[in-house]
Amino acid sequence: MKSLLLLATLLFSISSNAQTNSYTISFENAVHHEAEITATFPKVTSEIFSVRMSRTSPGRYALHEFAKNIYAVKATDSQGKSLTIKRPNPYQWDITGHDGTVNISYTLFADRADGTYSQVDETHAHLNIPATFIYAPEFAERKIEVDFEPREDLNWKIATQLPLVANNTYSAKNLQYFMDSPTELSNFGLREFEVVEADGKKKNIRFVLHHNGTEAELDTYFEKIKKTVLAEKAVFGELADFDYGTYTFLACYIPNASGDGMEHRNSTILTSTRSLADGGMENNIGTVSHEFFHSWNVERIRPKSLEPFNFEEANMSGELWFAEGFTSYYTNLILCRTALITNQEYVEGLAGTFNYVWNSPARAFFNPIEMSYQAPFVDAATSVDPVNRENTFISYYSYGSILGLALDLSLREKGLNLDDFMKLIWTTYGKNEIPYTINNLNQSLNSYAGKVFGDAFFDNYIYKSDMPNYTALFETVGVRLKQETQIPDFGATVAINTKMQGEIKRNTTIGSPAYLGGLDKGDFITHINGQALPSTTSFEDYIKTFEIGTELKIDFLRNAVPQKTIVKIASSQTYSVELMEKQGKKPSKKILKNRTAWLTFQ
Repeated sequence: MKSLLLLATLLFSISSNAQTNSYTISFENAVHHEAEITATFPKVTSEIFSVRMSRTSPGRYALHEFAKNIYAVKATDSQGKSLTIKRPNPYQWDITGHDGTVNISYTLFADRADGTYSQVDETHAHLNIPATFIYAPEFAERKIEVDFEPREDLNWKIATQLPLVANNTYSAKNLQYFMDSPTELSNFGLREFEVVEADGKKKNIRFVLHHNGTEAELDTYFEKIKKTVLAEKAVFGELADFDYGTYTFLACYIPNASGDGMEHRNSTILTSTRSLADGGMENNIGTVSHEFFHSWNVERIRPKSLEPFNFEEANMSGELWFAEGFTSYYTNLILCRTALITNQEYVEGLAGTFNYVWNSPARAFFNPIEMSYQAPFVDAATSVDPVNRENTFISYYSYGSILGLALDLSLREKGLNLDDFMKLIWTTYGKNEIPYTINNLNQSLNSYAGKVFGDAFFDNYIYKSDMPNYTALFETVGVRLKQETQIPDFGATVAINTKMQGEIKRNTTIGSPAYLGGLDKGDFITHINGQALPSTTSFEDYIKTFEIGTELKIDFLRNAVPQKTIVKIASSQTYSVELMEKQGKKPSKKILKNRTAWLTFQ
C-alpha cells in the first residue's frame, strides 16, 4: 500500500508539473502607464491558493516591493464565479472557494524604464517580469505561457529571450526562467550576427534598439557591439551556451528612460536618456561591455550564495566584489582592447575609481566581502533616514574593479594574466554551472598562480582590506601614479547658493580638514577669515587660493544658529594616473611589451 501511495503521489506531481500557467497582458491605457494583466492557474489543489508579487529582481539585491504598483485585483473560478481574496501581508493574496482553476486579473501601473522596473506608455512596453506579473510560489516548476498583445496601431513588435510558441505567445520552462526574461514591446530596430565556435556551434547575437535615431546610427553602433562581444569572447575562449542559441540586447535609448543596465541569463536590459546622436554612441557602450561580460561572470560563473534566487527576500552575497567588481574591471579594458577608447583614455580613466577606493575611510570598517554584504542596503535601495555611506561604504563594483586591476598586473609580473585565470574559473565552474564560493576562488588562484601567491592575495586584500602597491604595479606597464600634493584640500563638498552661503552637501570624510574642524553635512558656511564667499568662482577654486597649512576661520550656520570653527588646509589626497610618456619619460621595450599585452586585443 505504501509503495502505491508513493507512486500515486509521484504521478500526481508529474501531472501537476505538466500543467501550464498562462498570462495575457494588454496596453489599451498605455497613455496613462497602465497594463491589464490576466493569469490562469489550472489544477489548483490547495484550499488556500496563494499568489504574490516579487519583492526583488534577478541582478538586484535589495527589496523593491513591486506589489505597490498593482491594483483592481480580482479572482474567479473556471465558471466566472468571484472568489474570496484575503491579504496576509503587503505582497500576497490568499484565494479561497475555487473549483480547481483560479483566474486573476489586475491593473499594473508602470512608469520607470530601467533594469528593475517596468514602463508602459505610448512609446513602448518595457517589462521587467518580476515588476509585472503576479506568481504562485507552489507552482514554481510549472511551465508558463504568456500572450503579449502589442499595440499594432503603434507598430509594436516583441523582443525577449523567451522562446516563441506561436503568434504573440512565448513560454518559460519554469518560474525562475520567466522572472529572468525581460521583454520589450516597441517599434524597435534589430540587428544580429552569428558567431561560429571552434566546435562548430552557431550562436546568434541580437541587438534590439528602441530609439529616436536613424538606421545609419544603429548600423554604426552595432559595429561597436560586435567588437565588444568578440573581445569578451576572447577572454573566455568561447561564448556561453545560450539556452535557445541566441543572446538578445534589449536597449532603450529614449528621453523617458532611466540610465541603467541589468544582466539576465540570455539577454540584458540597456537603458539611457542619451540618444546615439547626443553622446550615446560613445557613452552607452560601456554598459554594453559590462552587461555582456555578465553572461559569463555572474550568470554562469554563479555565486553559490545567489542560488536559487529568492523572490521573497533580499539576496545577499559576499562574492559581489568578484561578480560585479571584476566585471567592472573588464568594462573599459575591453573598450580599450577594441580601440573604442584609446590607451590614454583608459589609463587616465582609472584615476576616479582608484581615488575613490584608495582614499575611502570605509576600509577601516569593512573588507570586500563585507562591502558585498551591504548590497541590500545600496543596490537601488532607498532610505528616508540619513546614512553615513561616505565614510563606511565602498561600492563593490569599484572595490572589486581596483582589486581586479591589481591582480591582473601582479599576475603579469609572473608571466600569467587575469584573462587566463578567468578562463580557468569559467571552465571549472561557469561552463558546467557549478556555483562557487569565496574559498573556491581562493583555491583556484592557488592552483593557477601558486599557493603562496593566491593565499597572500586573499589574506591581505579579500579577507582583510589592505591595499596592493599600485605604484610598483603601474610601473611595470609604464604608468605613473602621482599624488597631487600641491593642490589645497578643504575636505568637503560645498556648493555656494544664491545667498552666498557655502552649503556642505555630503557627510564630511573622516580625517579630512573639514571633518577635523567639526563641519558636517547641512552646515552653511557664511564667511572665511571674516570675508563673504565669492560670487564669481566655485568654492573649490576659492580654496585653491590659500596656501597648504593655512588655518581658516570659518563662520557657519548649523540649524540656523551661528557658529565658528577653524579648518586647516591640507594637501590633496587625490592621485593622477598617466602614461609615463605624458610626463616626458620613455618606456623601455620590456615595459611597452607588457603594456601591449595588457591593453591590446590579441
